[in-house]
Parts: sequence; structure tokens; C-alpha cells
Amino acid sequence: MAQAAQTSAVDANNSQIHVEHDKKRRQFVIRLNGSHDRAVLLYEYVGKKTVDLQHTEVPDAYRGRGIAKQLAKAAMDFVVEEDLKAHLTCWYIQKYVKENPQPQYFEHIYQ
Repeated sequence: MAQAAQTSAVDANNSQIHVEHDKKRRQFVIRLNGSHDRAVLLYEYVGKKTVDLQHTEVPDAYRGRGIAKQLAKAAMDFVVEEDLKAHLTCWYIQKYVKENPQPQYFEHIYQ
């Protein structure tokens, strides 16, 4: 079942962006410009309570608008809320955590 989170970013039409968590497909999704374009953050469970945050992708036309940041925040908040441990394979999530040093994040990351 999808779980939505409010964010502060806006898409090309100045619409509020919502991050959807598709637990079945193990991804966080932001639908852009209606529903044709999507930004995604993919993860996999690599253990019972361990996830690997693998890849973040934002279409070229939407880069530089804080969309990947919203995906990274949603993923890290999920890791904290579910009390999981995370491997940060995705370079963008590594950058996000470094630029947003929340103590609760560091407690959940494999260094």
C-alpha cells in the first residue's frame, strides 16, 4: 500500500510534490508533470532489518529543483521510523546525509 509524505519541493507546474512509498516494489516515487514523468529512489532488503539504498534517478528536465533531496529524506525517514540499518550505495544519498547530518540518520547507517 502506498504511503505519501508531504514535501516542500514543487514540480514544473509549481504543484506540491508528494513522495509515494511503494513498499511492494521497494521504491520511493515522485510523479512529475501529472503522471508521465517520475523520479525514483530504489532500495532492496539485504537482511531482515537491513536495506540498501541503491539508486536515485530524476529526469534531466527536473534536476536542480530539490526533487532528489525529497526522495532521500523520505528514504532516510523510513529507515529511522522502521528502525532499520542502511547501506548507502547511492552516491546522492551519501551526499544528502553528509549535507543534512541528523543524529538519528547516523545511528541507522552502516559506516
